[in-house]
Amino acid sequence: MSASSVAAEHAAMADSSVLALPVRGDVWRGRRRTAPVPALPTGHAGLDALLPARGWPVGMLCEILHEGDGVGELRVVMPALAQLARQARPVIWIAPPYQPYAPALDAQGLPPAGQRVIQPDSDRQALWAAEQCLRAGSCAAVLLWPANLSITASRRLQLAAETGRGHGFVFRHRRHLVDASPAPIRLSVRRDHDSIRIHLDKCRGLLAPPAEEIAL
Repeated sequence: MSASSVAAEHAAMADSSVLALPVRGDVWRGRRRTAPVPALPTGHAGLDALLPARGWPVGMLCEILHEGDGVGELRVVMPALAQLARQARPVIWIAPPYQPYAPALDAQGLPPAGQRVIQPDSDRQALWAAEQCLRAGSCAAVLLWPANLSITASRRLQLAAETGRGHGFVFRHRRHLVDASPAPIRLSVRRDHDSIRIHLDKCRGLLAPPAEEIAL
């Protein structure tokens, strides 16, 4: 499926889309802000406890940095994607390093019919498609694997997510952890034998990221 056709389809649906996400209005003190933020539970109790909104905040971009494709990075977002799939809105996969395996997705609660895979001809097209889909607000989530991601491009994606009040997940190699990024949430993933461990490297609303890792 081409980048332009999918992006155009969901831009046209933007006006009629309805975002129905649970609102987590808990008040946080200490090193956390007190303003309530609408959020989608991640499906991981330990990760929810670390995030100020107790879930993936609506309208925020999240960077997931990993040691290599297939180390378990998708496990971080699968429970949330399964919740979003119940809204009958598509999940957009842009430039994934491998073809999503339909039976495995179905077993995780993501019906294959609700997935849209875009393999653009260039990184520029990939970023454009992600921005359009996020801005439209008619997609359950946008997953992006960019070859390169500048600060400007990341900022545009974040603004698009805010406009569409959607969920954007960007997967990058862990070496980019040293790069500056305007993404409100950044977390790194590493494999530890049969489990994976997550470290919250940056999160809007926290004065400092926690030192501990959590295991999935």
